[in-house]
Amino acid sequence: MKVIIAMLFIFLTVSKAELITRLPSTEKVVTITLDACETKTPSYIDWKIVKYLVENHIPFTLFVNGKFLLRNWKELEALHRTGLVSIQNHSMNHYQHMENLDQETVIREVLEAEKLIQKLTGKRPIYFRFPGGNYDERTLRVVEGLGYKVVHWTFPSGDPDKRITPAVLSEHVIRSTKPGAILIFHANGRGYSTGEAMPVIVEELRKRGYRFVRLEDYIR
Repeated sequence: MKVIIAMLFIFLTVSKAELITRLPSTEKVVTITLDACETKTPSYIDWKIVKYLVENHIPFTLFVNGKFLLRNWKELEALHRTGLVSIQNHSMNHYQHMENLDQETVIREVLEAEKLIQKLTGKRPIYFRFPGGNYDERTLRVVEGLGYKVVHWTFPSGDPDKRITPAVLSEHVIRSTKPGAILIFHANGRGYSTGEAMPVIVEELRKRGYRFVRLEDYIR
Protein backbone atom coordinates (compact mmCIF):
# COMPACT_ATOMS: atom_id res chain seq x y z
CA MET A 1 0.00 0.00 0.00
CA LYS A 2 2.86 2.42 0.77
CA VAL A 3 4.31 1.86 -2.71
CA ILE A 4 0.91 2.55 -4.28
CA ILE A 5 0.54 5.77 -2.29
CA ALA A 6 4.03 6.91 -3.32
CA MET A 7 3.28 6.26 -6.99
CA LEU A 8 0.00 8.11 -6.65
CA PHE A 9 1.75 11.13 -5.19
CA ILE A 10 3.82 11.40 -8.35
CA PHE A 11 0.74 10.96 -10.54
CA LEU A 12 -1.29 13.54 -8.65
CA THR A 13 1.33 16.22 -9.16
CA VAL A 14 1.07 16.03 -12.96
CA SER A 15 -2.40 14.71 -13.74
CA LYS A 16 -5.56 16.50 -14.75
CA ALA A 17 -8.77 15.11 -13.29
CA GLU A 18 -11.75 14.46 -15.55
CA LEU A 19 -15.28 13.42 -14.65
CA ILE A 20 -17.04 11.76 -17.60
CA THR A 21 -20.77 12.51 -17.88
CA ARG A 22 -21.48 11.78 -21.55
CA LEU A 23 -20.16 9.82 -24.49
CA PRO A 24 -17.84 11.76 -26.80
CA SER A 25 -20.17 11.51 -29.80
CA THR A 26 -22.79 13.52 -31.65
CA GLU A 27 -24.35 10.32 -32.98
CA LYS A 28 -27.73 9.24 -31.64
CA VAL A 29 -26.18 6.78 -29.23
CA VAL A 30 -26.96 6.20 -25.57
CA THR A 31 -25.58 3.87 -22.94
CA ILE A 32 -27.42 2.37 -19.98
CA THR A 33 -25.67 2.12 -16.63
CA LEU A 34 -27.14 0.50 -13.53
CA ASP A 35 -25.89 0.98 -9.98
CA ALA A 36 -26.02 -2.23 -7.94
CA CYS A 37 -24.92 -1.53 -4.40
CA GLU A 38 -25.36 -2.59 -0.80
CA THR A 39 -24.52 -0.91 2.50
CA LYS A 40 -26.19 -2.26 5.67
CA THR A 41 -29.34 -3.82 4.21
CA PRO A 42 -28.94 -6.95 2.04
CA SER A 43 -29.58 -6.10 -1.61
CA TYR A 44 -30.28 -8.29 -4.60
CA ILE A 45 -30.42 -7.95 -8.38
CA ASP A 46 -33.66 -6.52 -9.73
CA TRP A 47 -34.38 -9.15 -12.34
CA LYS A 48 -37.33 -7.30 -13.87
CA ILE A 49 -34.90 -4.68 -15.17
CA VAL A 50 -31.96 -6.92 -15.97
CA LYS A 51 -33.95 -9.72 -17.62
CA TYR A 52 -35.62 -7.27 -20.00
CA LEU A 53 -32.28 -5.81 -21.10
CA VAL A 54 -30.66 -9.21 -21.61
CA GLU A 55 -33.62 -10.69 -23.47
CA ASN A 56 -33.66 -7.70 -25.80
CA HIS A 57 -29.88 -7.87 -26.37
CA ILE A 58 -29.24 -4.40 -24.95
CA PRO A 59 -25.70 -3.93 -23.60
CA PHE A 60 -25.39 -2.24 -20.23
CA THR A 61 -22.91 -1.52 -17.47
CA LEU A 62 -23.37 -2.62 -13.87
CA PHE A 63 -21.49 -0.53 -11.31
CA VAL A 64 -21.30 -2.90 -8.34
CA ASN A 65 -19.81 -2.47 -4.92
CA GLY A 66 -17.98 -5.28 -3.18
CA LYS A 67 -20.69 -6.12 -0.67
CA PHE A 68 -23.31 -6.46 -3.40
CA LEU A 69 -20.98 -8.56 -5.52
CA LEU A 70 -20.31 -11.02 -2.71
CA ARG A 71 -24.03 -11.45 -2.01
CA ASN A 72 -24.94 -11.84 -5.71
CA TRP A 73 -21.86 -13.64 -6.96
CA LYS A 74 -23.44 -16.49 -8.93
CA GLU A 75 -26.02 -14.22 -10.54
CA LEU A 76 -23.34 -11.73 -11.59
CA GLU A 77 -21.23 -14.55 -13.01
CA ALA A 78 -24.17 -15.64 -15.14
CA LEU A 79 -24.77 -12.08 -16.35
CA HIS A 80 -21.11 -11.67 -17.24
CA ARG A 81 -21.28 -14.79 -19.40
CA THR A 82 -24.03 -13.25 -21.56
CA GLY A 83 -21.47 -10.88 -23.07
CA LEU A 84 -23.94 -8.01 -22.73
CA VAL A 85 -23.00 -6.89 -19.23
CA SER A 86 -19.90 -4.94 -18.23
CA ILE A 87 -19.23 -5.15 -14.49
CA GLN A 88 -17.41 -2.09 -13.14
CA ASN A 89 -16.19 -0.62 -9.85
CA HIS A 90 -18.47 1.19 -7.39
CA SER A 91 -16.16 0.82 -4.32
CA MET A 92 -16.10 -1.88 -1.66
CA ASN A 93 -18.42 -0.55 1.06
CA HIS A 94 -20.33 2.21 -0.75
CA TYR A 95 -19.42 5.06 1.57
CA GLN A 96 -21.71 7.88 0.48
CA HIS A 97 -19.01 10.50 0.90
CA MET A 98 -15.65 9.14 -0.14
CA GLU A 99 -14.33 12.72 -0.18
CA ASN A 100 -14.38 12.51 3.63
CA LEU A 101 -12.10 9.45 3.69
CA ASP A 102 -8.33 9.61 4.02
CA GLN A 103 -6.26 8.73 0.98
CA GLU A 104 -5.31 5.24 2.13
CA THR A 105 -8.96 4.34 2.77
CA VAL A 106 -10.01 5.66 -0.64
CA ILE A 107 -7.36 3.48 -2.27
CA ARG A 108 -8.43 0.46 -0.26
CA GLU A 109 -12.09 0.99 -1.19
CA VAL A 110 -11.20 0.92 -4.88
CA LEU A 111 -8.66 -1.91 -4.84
CA GLU A 112 -10.67 -4.31 -2.67
CA ALA A 113 -13.64 -4.06 -5.04
CA GLU A 114 -11.31 -4.29 -8.02
CA LYS A 115 -9.86 -7.56 -6.76
CA LEU A 116 -13.32 -9.13 -6.43
CA ILE A 117 -14.49 -7.95 -9.85
CA GLN A 118 -11.33 -9.24 -11.48
CA LYS A 119 -11.79 -12.61 -9.79
CA LEU A 120 -15.39 -12.82 -11.03
CA THR A 121 -14.89 -11.60 -14.60
CA GLY A 122 -11.25 -12.38 -15.28
CA LYS A 123 -10.81 -8.73 -16.26
CA ARG A 124 -9.63 -5.70 -14.38
CA PRO A 125 -12.40 -3.05 -14.23
CA ILE A 126 -11.57 0.20 -16.01
CA TYR A 127 -14.42 2.49 -14.90
CA PHE A 128 -15.28 3.80 -11.45
CA ARG A 129 -18.39 5.55 -10.14
CA PHE A 130 -18.42 7.35 -6.80
CA PRO A 131 -21.19 6.27 -4.41
CA GLY A 132 -23.92 8.89 -4.41
CA GLY A 133 -21.95 10.79 -7.04
CA ASN A 134 -20.06 12.50 -4.21
CA TYR A 135 -16.39 13.35 -4.75
CA ASP A 136 -13.89 16.18 -4.69
CA GLU A 137 -10.82 17.00 -6.76
CA ARG A 138 -8.57 14.98 -4.46
CA THR A 139 -10.58 11.74 -4.57
CA LEU A 140 -11.16 12.08 -8.30
CA ARG A 141 -7.43 12.35 -8.90
CA VAL A 142 -6.68 9.46 -6.53
CA VAL A 143 -9.06 7.14 -8.38
CA GLU A 144 -7.67 8.22 -11.75
CA GLY A 145 -4.21 7.55 -10.38
CA LEU A 146 -5.26 3.93 -9.87
CA GLY A 147 -5.88 3.66 -13.60
CA TYR A 148 -9.61 4.37 -13.80
CA LYS A 149 -11.88 6.56 -15.88
CA VAL A 150 -14.50 8.03 -13.54
CA VAL A 151 -17.92 7.75 -15.19
CA HIS A 152 -21.04 9.30 -13.71
CA TRP A 153 -24.17 10.24 -15.72
CA THR A 154 -25.57 12.91 -17.99
CA PHE A 155 -28.63 13.59 -15.84
CA PRO A 156 -30.20 11.84 -12.83
CA SER A 157 -33.16 9.61 -13.64
CA GLY A 158 -34.50 9.98 -10.09
CA ASP A 159 -35.47 6.31 -9.92
CA PRO A 160 -34.58 5.85 -6.21
CA ASP A 161 -37.52 8.14 -5.38
CA LYS A 162 -40.54 6.03 -4.41
CA ARG A 163 -42.88 8.87 -5.37
CA ILE A 164 -41.89 8.76 -9.05
CA THR A 165 -44.30 6.66 -11.10
CA PRO A 166 -43.24 4.60 -14.14
CA ALA A 167 -44.97 7.10 -16.43
CA VAL A 168 -43.19 10.09 -14.88
CA LEU A 169 -39.84 8.29 -14.93
CA SER A 170 -40.08 7.24 -18.56
CA GLU A 171 -41.30 10.65 -19.70
CA HIS A 172 -38.46 12.40 -17.86
CA VAL A 173 -35.75 10.13 -19.25
CA ILE A 174 -37.06 10.22 -22.83
CA ARG A 175 -37.41 14.00 -22.77
CA SER A 176 -33.96 14.54 -21.26
CA THR A 177 -31.99 12.13 -23.46
CA LYS A 178 -29.70 13.70 -26.04
CA PRO A 179 -27.01 12.15 -28.28
CA GLY A 180 -24.21 10.67 -26.16
CA ALA A 181 -26.27 10.40 -22.97
CA ILE A 182 -25.10 8.16 -20.15
CA LEU A 183 -28.27 6.99 -18.41
CA ILE A 184 -28.33 5.94 -14.77
CA PHE A 185 -30.78 3.64 -12.99
CA HIS A 186 -30.62 1.28 -10.01
CA ALA A 187 -30.74 -2.52 -10.19
CA ASN A 188 -30.53 -3.29 -6.49
CA GLY A 189 -34.20 -2.94 -5.58
CA ARG A 190 -34.04 0.85 -5.29
CA GLY A 191 -35.14 1.62 -8.81
CA TYR A 192 -38.73 1.46 -7.71
CA SER A 193 -40.38 2.21 -11.08
CA THR A 194 -37.52 1.28 -13.39
CA GLY A 195 -38.68 -2.26 -14.15
CA GLU A 196 -41.94 -0.96 -15.61
CA ALA A 197 -40.44 2.14 -17.20
CA MET A 198 -37.44 0.54 -18.92
CA PRO A 199 -39.33 -1.09 -21.84
CA VAL A 200 -41.12 2.19 -22.55
CA ILE A 201 -37.83 4.12 -22.47
CA VAL A 202 -36.00 1.68 -24.72
CA GLU A 203 -38.77 1.33 -27.28
CA GLU A 204 -39.40 5.08 -27.55
CA LEU A 205 -35.72 5.96 -27.84
CA ARG A 206 -35.33 3.35 -30.56
CA LYS A 207 -38.27 4.87 -32.42
CA ARG A 208 -36.43 8.19 -32.25
CA GLY A 209 -33.39 6.66 -33.90
CA TYR A 210 -31.18 5.99 -30.86
CA ARG A 211 -28.82 3.03 -30.60
CA PHE A 212 -27.78 1.45 -27.29
CA VAL A 213 -24.01 1.05 -27.06
CA ARG A 214 -21.31 -0.08 -24.65
CA LEU A 215 -19.24 2.34 -22.61
CA GLU A 216 -16.14 0.52 -23.85
CA ASP A 217 -16.95 1.40 -27.46
CA TYR A 218 -16.68 5.14 -26.77
CA ILE A 219 -14.61 5.62 -23.61
CA ARG A 220 -11.25 3.87 -23.63
